[in-house]
Amino acid sequence: MYNFAYHKPKNITEAVNILQNADDAKVLAGGQTLIATMKLRLASPTDIVDLSDIEELATISKTDKGIIIGAMKTHTQVSKSEIIQNNIPSLSYMASQIGDQMVRNQGTIGGSVANNDPAADYPAAIVGLGAKIFTNSREIRGDDFFTGMYETCLNSEEIIVSISFPIPIRSAYVKFKNPASRYAIVGVMVADYGSDVRVAVTGAGNSVFRLEKFEQALSNDFSKDSLSKLTVPTADLIEDMHAGAAYRAHLVKVMAQRAVSDCCSQI
Repeated sequence: MYNFAYHKPKNITEAVNILQNADDAKVLAGGQTLIATMKLRLASPTDIVDLSDIEELATISKTDKGIIIGAMKTHTQVSKSEIIQNNIPSLSYMASQIGDQMVRNQGTIGGSVANNDPAADYPAAIVGLGAKIFTNSREIRGDDFFTGMYETCLNSEEIIVSISFPIPIRSAYVKFKNPASRYAIVGVMVADYGSDVRVAVTGAGNSVFRLEKFEQALSNDFSKDSLSKLTVPTADLIEDMHAGAAYRAHLVKVMAQRAVSDCCSQI
């Protein structure tokens, strides 16, 4: 490691103050990506702002608008929350499938969303469930939040405070995971809101994306058979050592059909 200033603010105002006055500050949420990149010298911030003592970032509640999850809730806490299990079980299931137990105990929903790894699971929930992200200064639609590989619309002095998920009639998340890292080679979230069906894909592209043709087909007939004649374009899909674009396109359709089948079994 190298020398840097370590801060542990007690509230959001104090944390934002530090970010505004530091030369190159980074926020520490779960640290599952930041610590590793610092060890490899891929990041060398002058200041680290640890959010773990800010109580308002660590709550889960249900309101008339849905489920609100504080940014510092760990994956384990999301997976085991009775509020989430009873209202959006697909979200608690998703959290239970992230990494291994050590990663789930340390990593946070806010940290994962802000990092926007192209193979991360939570972006599919943000977009697939039509979530809203609340920062210290504004409210952001999930559809507008992710802007590219490891990129979001957050500015350097902005902190995610909470994420609000509207409760669907039914939803399911299915992923084809890398057996070593458990990152999604392809992950698909399907959510049925009655008049609105959403299908979001992670792992296959540079960032999470929606499948509008799949959504239209499911709006007309919510069954896996309605997707049978549809195809996924390969032009913008990832090619890497784990899977080619054509294989990922095939997996997207298969995972989407499995997610629809899971949804259908809920009613």
